[in-house]
Amino acid sequence: MEETLTAPNRVAAHTAPVVNARIRRRTEASIAYYAKHPDLIGDRLHELENEWDIERMLEANAAGFSLFGLLVGLVGRKHVLLLLPLIVAGFLMQHAVQGWCPPLPIFRRFGVRTKDEILLERYALRALRDDFAAICAARELEPHARVSEIIRTLAEEKR
Repeated sequence: MEETLTAPNRVAAHTAPVVNARIRRRTEASIAYYAKHPDLIGDRLHELENEWDIERMLEANAAGFSLFGLLVGLVGRKHVLLLLPLIVAGFLMQHAVQGWCPPLPIFRRFGVRTKDEILLERYALRALRDDFAAICAARELEPHARVSEIIRTLAEEKR
């Protein structure tokens, strides 16, 4: 069965294996560190809430380059720079369709992760902190109550 290339999978598929491995090792090292320092997990979770994923990074940089091209092109009368927003829009479209665009390898080499890669670390840390004990205890509940307990526990992102 062929794996569906969802956005996070498409990004990883278009990232050099050595870069994916480096990002994975960095995530594993972080989890291992916080396993030894559980009192710091809350702070790390707060950092992860504010970490920009690859999609946000691409969108923000595309918007910045587009605005720069428009401002300098129109106000500075450097009309050739009006091509910059067109090029950036093409890159964004390419990323939306294929999961790749020219800036992607650069950001990935700097360690910018996908939302799923960040969530993996978040959930691992929350499991270390025993945030999901209620889910395990819910095994004895009837299905509707069990589902409610699972949703409530997973929704507690700010803990």
